[in-house]
Amino acid sequence: MPSCGRASDDTIAVTMTNEGALVPELDPLREKSANERFGQWFAQKRPVSWFILKVASKVDPILMRLTGGRVNMTGTNAVVILHHIGAKTRQARQTPLLYFTEGENVILVAGNGGLPRHPAWLHNVRANPNVELWVGKRGGPYRARVASAGERATLWPKAIGLYSGYERYQELAGDREIKLVICAPRGS
Repeated sequence: MPSCGRASDDTIAVTMTNEGALVPELDPLREKSANERFGQWFAQKRPVSWFILKVASKVDPILMRLTGGRVNMTGTNAVVILHHIGAKTRQARQTPLLYFTEGENVILVAGNGGLPRHPAWLHNVRANPNVELWVGKRGGPYRARVASAGERATLWPKAIGLYSGYERYQELAGDREIKLVICAPRGS
């Protein structure tokens, strides 16, 4: 299991038990089961969305660590734990996020439930782009960056394929363009 702490050079020091194993591949455009489609519909309901943002986001890092990444409160296998450093506090943080892969890269969506401001984790990875991504025992060091306009144009339909609620989030966010973050494995 990974354990997170801050190294002296403001990178994240994670003890890896499965050296070199990347975050599992996840195709955002794969066919969804009836249960997955229902789960996506249900997750878009305001009280459920609130619960995911305010409660599940606090519990999932612990729950996923205890179960080797097999169980989380969202009920999907598309959750990764982002280990990052706070831009102001310099404290180690853990944030569960939906993800998909594009080759070896891991794509994260800064949806923030469609709120008018970017999520705090986005500010943190912009300030400290050396992050760790983990799904259970699989993961390791990555370097995060915000997708360019061209990359976003290619990746946004895939993000919607992963979770259809992102379309609604973009509407709710108003003038705020939801950013996509590309995390490339460090050392590749």
